[in-house]
Amino acid sequence: MARKPRLHIPGGFYHVMLRGNGGQDLFFGDEDRSHFYLLLQEGISRYGHRIHGFCCMTNHVHLLIQVSDVPLSKIMQNISFRFTRWINKHQKRIGHLFQGRYKAILIDSDQYLLELIRYIHLNPVRSKLVKNATEYPWSSHSTYLGLEMLPWLTTDWVFGHFSRQRAACIRQYSRFIDEGLGESHRSDFHGGSIDGRILGNDVFTERVLSSLDAKTVKPPILKKIIKTVCAEFKVDENQLDKLGRQRNVTEVRAIIAYLSVELKSATLTEVAQKFDRDVSTISIAVRKIEKRREGDKEFHCQLELMINAINKA
Repeated sequence: MARKPRLHIPGGFYHVMLRGNGGQDLFFGDEDRSHFYLLLQEGISRYGHRIHGFCCMTNHVHLLIQVSDVPLSKIMQNISFRFTRWINKHQKRIGHLFQGRYKAILIDSDQYLLELIRYIHLNPVRSKLVKNATEYPWSSHSTYLGLEMLPWLTTDWVFGHFSRQRAACIRQYSRFIDEGLGESHRSDFHGGSIDGRILGNDVFTERVLSSLDAKTVKPPILKKIIKTVCAEFKVDENQLDKLGRQRNVTEVRAIIAYLSVELKSATLTEVAQKFDRDVSTISIAVRKIEKRREGDKEFHCQLELMINAINKA
């Protein structure tokens, strides 16, 4: 059966779950969790979404993300790719870190936001790692209690459901969390109520589905990307599938492959076939482009300009 497409609702709240491949660990020490925090922070700065809550267990992660105009898939692809690279480098390993696609459920924030925050923060308690959520250091619970400072975490939305006074708000929030200590596993937070993608009543579901644009925007064709990149770097398109290792041609091929994946126009395998290159070679080149984009602001801007040109063409 074909997978159902992701639901992208600007401003929507998603319960996101990432699991280790085959149940394996995602984190091997505090340094790994700290680096994951850094990636979350950089992702917010780059894509403009909000994170309202999270819990990093040993072999899985819960996130409560509110997206902006950038689809959740792009946000999670960035996090997954970069964190896998980090773990593989520091554990001297190769291969997949995460178990398939991340799972995401669009939730009705009016009905489920507070309950989901409580459910996420009590995950270590349900797993019998701690007796009280405050004892677990790798969730957003301590920040809500004012015991830790995470500037990239959004707490105002949740606190807005309690008191206007900070001290009273924290007390009411803490009481609300404690009231859920006996709560067991909730399948609705893991599978949704509508085909596994939405958790909400009929009114919410109908509003979500009706808001989706029936005219799905198609990604730009590969030919358009090739033309734009070649024009930017003054490279003849006919040289791209020729043998040789001219630096500018090799770089252009890598950028085309990177943008093709970024814009969902083609897979690395399709790009490799287009240029008659080995897919592993293309993959390595794309990782170099990704790394360069992160550390080179001028190159980052250049890529953004090409993306805009491609989308407008």
